[in-house]
Amino acid sequence: MNERIEALREALAGTDCDAFFSISPPDNQYLSGMLTSFMEMSSVLIITAKEAHFLCDFRYTEQARAEVTGFEISEIKGDGLARAGEWLTRLGAQNVAFDPAVLSVAELGRLRAAYTGEMEQHPALVQTLRLIKSPEEIELIRAASELAEGVMTDIVPTLQAGVLERDVAAAFEFEFKKRGATATSFDTIALFGSKSSLPHGEPGEKALVAGDVMLFDFGCRMEGYCSDMTRTYVFQESPGGWFDEIYTVTLEAQLAGLDAIRAGVTGKEVDAVSRSIITDAGFGDYFGHGLGHGVGVEIHEPPRLNTESRAVLKPGMVVTVEPGIYLPGKGGVRIEDLVVVTESGCDLLTKASKELIIQG
Repeated sequence: MNERIEALREALAGTDCDAFFSISPPDNQYLSGMLTSFMEMSSVLIITAKEAHFLCDFRYTEQARAEVTGFEISEIKGDGLARAGEWLTRLGAQNVAFDPAVLSVAELGRLRAAYTGEMEQHPALVQTLRLIKSPEEIELIRAASELAEGVMTDIVPTLQAGVLERDVAAAFEFEFKKRGATATSFDTIALFGSKSSLPHGEPGEKALVAGDVMLFDFGCRMEGYCSDMTRTYVFQESPGGWFDEIYTVTLEAQLAGLDAIRAGVTGKEVDAVSRSIITDAGFGDYFGHGLGHGVGVEIHEPPRLNTESRAVLKPGMVVTVEPGIYLPGKGGVRIEDLVVVTESGCDLLTKASKELIIQG
C-alpha cells in the first residue's frame, strides 16, 4: 500500500471533498513514485476514499506501470483535463479538492466543461505532506548533495585562466550525469568577477582572470530529489579589501543562521539572525533575498526562511541557509548549505570548507 496515498486520504477526510485531483508534476511524483522529471501535463492523479487512479498518455504508460505503486494505471488520449473531468464524473465525485496554484483559469475551464460537480480550492494539500521528509527521502537528498559537492571539489581546483563561465557550468552538469545524477536541480550558476554580484546570473562568455571572484551555485537530482549549495572563491588573489570584508560578514551571518536552526523557531526568526549581522555591518541593502527555502522534489518549496515567514521549523524539514552580499559592478558573495532540521539544531548535508579559498 502507498502510505502517501493514505496520508492524502486522511488530509482529504478533513475537508468536505470526496475526491482529490492533481496535474502538479512535483505532487504527482511525490504521491506516485513516478520519477520522470518532464511529465508536465502528462499525468493526472485522482484519489478517492476507495480508489487511486494514475492517468497518463502513451509516452509514459510502460514506465508508470514499472514505477508507480498504489494506483490503477490508465492510458488516456487527447486533452488530459477533459479526460480527468470525465473520470471524475464516472467515479461519482461530488466535490473535488484541487490546488489553485497549479491550475490556471483556462485549465479549470477545460476541466469544468467535462465535469459538472463542485470544485473546492485546497492550497498545498499535498505540499503540506511533503514538508517533513522521511528517512528515505533525506538519504536521497544527502546522496544528491554528496554527488554534487564531489563534482565541485574535483572541478574547481583544475580551473585555469581563460576558462569561460559557460564551459565551467557545462562541466558541472556533464559530471553530474556521468556520476549517476538523473538531472540538475536547476541550471548551474558559475559567475566570475563582477558578475558574481548577480544573485541568479547566467553563465556566459566571461573568461577567468587573476583576482576574479568565482561564485558557484549548483545541485543535482537523485531519484527525483534535489540538492542545492553555493560556494564563493577567488582566483589566484583577492580582488581587494572590499571583498575580504563582505566575505567575512557573509560567513559570520551564514554560521549564525545555521546555529539558529532548530525545531520550534520560525523562518522569520532564523532569517533575522543572519540578516541583522549583514545589516549591522552596513550591507543590509545588498542582501535582498530570503535566507533560505525548503528543498525536496522541488528545488524551491516550503518552508521559507525570509522576513515574512511564519513557518515553524520541525524535525525532518530540509532547508537551505544562504545569505549573500552583492555589490553592483564589483562582485558578490553567497555561502549556502543544505541542512536537515532536528530537535536541537540541524544536520549539515554540505561539508565543503567555507573558509575563503584562493584557487589557482
